[in-house]
Amino acid sequence: MNWKDVTIGAAVGLAAGYAISQGTSKAVSVPADKVLQDVKNQFKKRGSIDGSWIQMKPEEHEILAIKNQVYRGGISRHQGNELEQFEFIADAKTGTVMDVYKI
Repeated sequence: MNWKDVTIGAAVGLAAGYAISQGTSKAVSVPADKVLQDVKNQFKKRGSIDGSWIQMKPEEHEILAIKNQVYRGGISRHQGNELEQFEFIADAKTGTVMDVYKI
């Protein structure tokens, strides 16, 4: 084995390692429809819901200099004779609901 073969082997190994690290570091997002279904299931524990929606494409959201990719969505339901509407923000990477607020 000569130095040329060792150098080529090392370069190929470094390139492969870099490609693998880049591929695994990209975050795999939770599908938006799964996030919506999870939120709906939580709301259904307190009664029926009338409607729901979610943005299918994540957007950047910043809170106190911390940036995340998030889904925005909403739920509507009737409590008595009153229509209640809620919006939520969920982390696109984990599906964790970060905020729910009544509108």
